[in-house]
Amino acid sequence: MSRGLSVLILTAVLVAFNVGALADDAPDAVRIALDWTPNTNHTGIFVALDLGFFADEGLDVTVLQPGPTASIPLVASGRAEFGVSVQEYVTMNRAQGVPVVSIATLFQHNTSGFAAPRSAGISSPVDFEHRRYAGWGSDLETVTIRTVMESVGADFSTVEMVNIGTMDFATAVRRDFADFMWIFYGWQGIHAQLEDIDFVYLPVADFDDALEYYTPLIISSEAMIAENPDIVTRFARALRLGYVHAILKPDEAADILLKYAPELDPDLVHASQQWIAEQTLDEIDGWGLQEERVWAAFADWALVNALIDRPIDPTAAFTNRFLEEGESE
Repeated sequence: MSRGLSVLILTAVLVAFNVGALADDAPDAVRIALDWTPNTNHTGIFVALDLGFFADEGLDVTVLQPGPTASIPLVASGRAEFGVSVQEYVTMNRAQGVPVVSIATLFQHNTSGFAAPRSAGISSPVDFEHRRYAGWGSDLETVTIRTVMESVGADFSTVEMVNIGTMDFATAVRRDFADFMWIFYGWQGIHAQLEDIDFVYLPVADFDDALEYYTPLIISSEAMIAENPDIVTRFARALRLGYVHAILKPDEAADILLKYAPELDPDLVHASQQWIAEQTLDEIDGWGLQEERVWAAFADWALVNALIDRPIDPTAAFTNRFLEEGESE
């Protein structure tokens, strides 16, 4: 028997032994808190759960639906090991000393922007002047709209800010509550298309480099990362498999999401999943990876615009460590 063949057989035996040992051990129970009701931003989580990617990593994963407590406080307090959030809120919370860390981004580009019914005659942020913006009443919205308007010399003070909570774009337009709104194109934009609403879409990242940030993303806590790095690595590895599978097989992934969230509109889920796959296929090899310059640019912008009152260390706000470790194993 050749030495090479002996090594291969020995390796196979060791792998089989390790798998058997893992199967005999109780899986590690972890929780991931969603940022919103289930939608196609979350599909990879449910794919990893349904196809056994988490189980293969020795993880028993529970998905926590959004409730009165948002994902960041749950993760920071240890009531969830992982969560879905956005770079904006991670930055603002870290400026307040909340020890949450992004371990993966779901998109390499900001897929949000401003949408307006075509009948409103809006084709540029200049046209936001003397119009009604409908949103959820946050400082982030105010600062972002002002930034994109000032980038084209428009006067933000003329905008009427209307708080409509979580009402979707299609409903707000039909009820004439808004002239423009801030939406995630992959969900609300696709929904508006399916509802035959003719609208104009202006990506926020087109107007300021700082607005090309990561949203949504997956977070953990500094404590979890320090005390249980192996669990974080295994979770990130399974999660990446789930999202890559969703990119490569969007129809199958959409059906899995509908299995766990049957209340969703199947046409919307399938169309949205297909759109996301088209947007992210070219990024599949680098899924989840983040860059310091993106975190630094947004943090500087947030500080200048008083969204945070002190600088943050962008290198402490995110890590690629667990995706890179997962690749090497």
